[in-house]
Amino acid sequence: MSDKAEAPEGGAKKKKGKLGKLLVVGVGLIALVGGGVGAGLYAANSGLIGGGGHAEKEEDKNTPHLVPKSEEKRASAAGGEGGEGGHGGGGEGESEGGSEKAEGLPTPAGEGGDKYASNYFTLEKEFTSNLKESVHFIQVGIAVSTPYDDRVIDNLKTHEIAVRSAILMTLSNTDEESVFTQEGKEQLQRKLTQAINGVLKQKEGFGGIGNVYFTNFVVQ
Repeated sequence: MSDKAEAPEGGAKKKKGKLGKLLVVGVGLIALVGGGVGAGLYAANSGLIGGGGHAEKEEDKNTPHLVPKSEEKRASAAGGEGGEGGHGGGGEGESEGGSEKAEGLPTPAGEGGDKYASNYFTLEKEFTSNLKESVHFIQVGIAVSTPYDDRVIDNLKTHEIAVRSAILMTLSNTDEESVFTQEGKEQLQRKLTQAINGVLKQKEGFGGIGNVYFTNFVVQ
C-alpha cells in the first residue's frame, strides 16, 4: 500500500521539476530577446548601425534655415546702420531679437507683412554691360535678399566671381526695349534672381535668394 501511495507524489515532483526548467528557459529567452532589442536601439541611436541619424544631423547643420519674421534683426537695433549680411542688414554685434530687446517694444507685424525675415546683401561694384543687339549699355548696382540665415550670404560671397559672371551674361542678353519699361525691369530682376540661384545650386546645392534689387540703374 505504501508503494502505491508514494508513486503519485514522485510523479508530481518530476512534473514540477520539468515546469521549473521550462520557466527558467522561457525567462532566459525573454531576457536575450529584450537585451538584443535594447542593444539594437542603442546602436541605431548612437550611429553604430546605418549612420542615418548622424547623416541627417550633418545635412541639417549645413542646410540654411528660414528665419522667422520675429527673429529679424532691425536696423534700429544697430543705431540705424546698414551693413552686409545679417537679417535686415544688421551687423554681427546685435543682440538676438533685434529691436524688441533694443527698444523694449515688439515690432509691429502689420497687415500683409512678410512671414520670414529679409536678409539683405549688396554686391560690391556696379555691373556694366552692352545690351543685346544694341549700341547702348546698361549699368546697374545690385543687392539681393534671402529669407534664409547667413549661410546663403556666405555662399554668395564665396562664389561671388561666378555670380558676377552670371549677372553680366544675363545683362548682355537683355533687349534694349525691356530696360525702358517697368515690366521689363521686373522681368530682368527675376532673370537675375534665377541666374544667381543657378550658380549657388551648382556650387552648394542650395539657392536661397528670394529677390534682386537695383540700387542703381542707368542706360546710355
